[in-house]
Order: sequence, then C-alpha cells, then structure tokens
Amino acid sequence: MENDTDYASFVAWLRSVAPYVHAFRGKTFVVAFPGELVTAGGLAVLAQDLSLLHALGIRVVVVHGSRPQVEEQLALRNVEARFHNGLRITDPAALECAKEAAGELRLDIEAAFSQGLPNTPMAHAAIRVISGNFVTARPMGVIDGADLQLTGIVRKVAADAIHPILNAGGIVLLSPLGFSPTGEAFNLAMEDVAVTAAIALRAEKLIFLSETPLMHDAAGTDIRELSSHQAEAVLLANFLPPDAAFYLKNAVKACNAGVSRAHIVPFATDGSVLLELFTHDGIGTMITYENLESLREATIEDVGGILKLIEPLEADGTLVKRGRELIEREIHYFSVIEHDNVIFGCAALYPFPKERMGEMACLTVNPEVQAQGDGERILKHIETRARESGLTKLFVLTTRTSHWFMRRGFVLATVDDLPKDRQHMYNWQRKSLVLIKNL
Repeated sequence: MENDTDYASFVAWLRSVAPYVHAFRGKTFVVAFPGELVTAGGLAVLAQDLSLLHALGIRVVVVHGSRPQVEEQLALRNVEARFHNGLRITDPAALECAKEAAGELRLDIEAAFSQGLPNTPMAHAAIRVISGNFVTARPMGVIDGADLQLTGIVRKVAADAIHPILNAGGIVLLSPLGFSPTGEAFNLAMEDVAVTAAIALRAEKLIFLSETPLMHDAAGTDIRELSSHQAEAVLLANFLPPDAAFYLKNAVKACNAGVSRAHIVPFATDGSVLLELFTHDGIGTMITYENLESLREATIEDVGGILKLIEPLEADGTLVKRGRELIEREIHYFSVIEHDNVIFGCAALYPFPKERMGEMACLTVNPEVQAQGDGERILKHIETRARESGLTKLFVLTTRTSHWFMRRGFVLATVDDLPKDRQHMYNWQRKSLVLIKNL
C-alpha cells in the first residue's frame, strides 16, 4: 500500500510540473552564480540541474562570478585588494589574478558539465559548453576621483554569435571578463554580464543564484514576488543588506529592459533552481515588469471608461449588470489597464478577510486587443493585490470563460467552498461555475 502511495505521489508531482515544461521549452534562461557557489562545493550539483533544464529544451546561458577566487589569487601573489565604493580597482596585477581565476573556473565548469557516469543525473547528457570572446567591454573610468583602471562595464554581448550555439544544443558560458576592440581585457561584475546578456538575448528569465538568504521586508516577512516598481520602492527604502540590494537592482534593470522575469534564488538549498522554476511558490524572489502607467488601481475618473468597457458584456449576459452608482461606490476594488489614456481592461477584487479569500469579478478586456496578454496581466495584478492583502485564495464565478481560468491554475469547486457571505449572494438562476486558485 505504501508503494501505491509513493507511485501516486510521483505521478501527481510529474503531472504538476508538466505545464512548466511546456511553457519553458525553447525559451532562453540566463543563469548566473557567484564564485561563492563554487567555493561552497555546489558546482557539480548545479551542473546536473542545469543539464536537466537543457534536456527539457531550455536554452541555457551560464554566467559565473569569481570574487573569492580572485581574492585567493591576490593572496597567493601578495597583491593587496583595493576597492572604491564597493568597486574593485583592477590594476594590471589584479587583472592577472582575475584571468587566472576565470580560467580555472571555466575549466571546472566544463568538467562539471562533462560528467556522464551511469546511474547519475548526467548519464547520456553529452552537453557541449562553449565559451569565447562574446563580451565587449570598456573601462569604467574615473569614479568620484578614483581611477578604476582595468575594471570595466559591458558594452555589448554578441547575441548573433550566441543564438546559433544555443540553437545547435550547446550551453554558452560567459566569464566576468570582457574585451575591447583594441585587444584589452577588463574585469567585469558578474551581475553586469548577466543582465546585459539576458537583455541582448531577449531571455525569458534571468536567474541569480545568490549567496544571500531569501529577502525579507522591513517587518521580517518573506519577499516572494515584486513588480519592478515595487522593487524600486524596496531599494529606496534602503532596508536590504548591500549584497541583496545589488542583486535586486540588477534584476530590476533587466526587467525594465524587456526580460520577462528575474529571480534571486539562495543557492544554499539543494536543487534551488529546480525548486524555483517548477514549484508554485518557489524558494526565492521573483521580479516581474509592470508598467504603472498602463496597469493600476482605479480612481473615480475611470468609472466612465469601465462602464463603456463592460456594458456590451452586461447586455449579452456574460457579466452581471452593475450600473454607474454601484461602480462608483466600489471603484476602490477595481484595477484597470490603459493604453494612451483609454481603458482597455479591468477587474475587481472583493476581499473576504475572515476566510482569507478574495473574489475576482468583472474581468474584461476590449475585444480589439484580446490575445495580447492583457487579461493575464490583469489577473497577475489582482493576484498580487490579493497576496498583499493577506488573502490565500482567489475565486471567480463565471458562466462562459471557465476554460480560460482553468488554464491559469484555477480548479472547479462548489458553492459550498465559497465564503459564507458570498454563498448567500450566489445567483442560482445564472448557475455560474465556481473556480478557486491557491495563491
């Protein structure tokens, strides 16, 4: 009987990750990790996890850091490490140490991806890791009166050269070194290389495996998901430790430049990449891009636009008729999405705090812009509002769009599963389907 339970659990788990597999296939992920991960002995296991992503059809670009390895080389050569405002001053001797560290790490990473013993996760993997002069850089120059010498910043990542390698099934490895057209080498920040690569490659995800623990807000609550604008507010509040703030700053930069999602994932947990990508809550912090000008909470000035949007759906029976007075009274529950000051979509969140549940109602997108993902963006926004309000479940009542919601994680439920107050208001003549999603 125990075996039957184990089998059922395994099958249920495999089915639960299938949607992620379908969603991620063919997408580009940039995975960046600091030298501390290697020092902590995590390289072999990371290579196994990334080879699994590769086997699932994900295009993987790996970026490594080298800070502790550079420090080790400096100590071996009795060269003093010099910094200015947290930035390494790279003189010729320090650059030699950076080259030595990067070369050793590159060989270690290539060796880790070459594992292939039977009865290990790398059996039959046969992965080819390709590295090269893909990063063009320039000197950072003089900052606040200090010449940072051979410390550089990324000018360009050669996406046109990397794409064919990824298309051919290779993994691309980028080191924190860049080269100028005049043949000079520059010491770079791993985070700078990773962000620029993710932007240039139009990556679906940028994943920072960090030595820092999961971020917490000022009250000590886990920070699991932030819009880029919320992340900017967190940075301005200045309560994060410096290393965590630096990761978050770079994640925001990537999202604001077109990367769909950025993740900051503590590497201390075994299998952290897989847990972040293939479980609902993950174990790190996810940052998503959200344009506040187009997706926001509604104001009284939006009532006319909302009415214009929902009236056709009220007329054909898709939505329950509300009327101007009700919309005005409940406007603080609504969120809207707009383009060029015209409202193209809306939804409302009605909280039921006692049961820690929320109802999403009146989700509407203008037919002219449907299939552009605005409905999904509004749903994500409402989910974020619900989480921030301490709600753990979101439910909808629908007569015509149940499949749309089910594809986005809602499951069929019954009227009895609704909050008591909402059960009393259920319209038995409409016979709406009840769908619930765990947040």
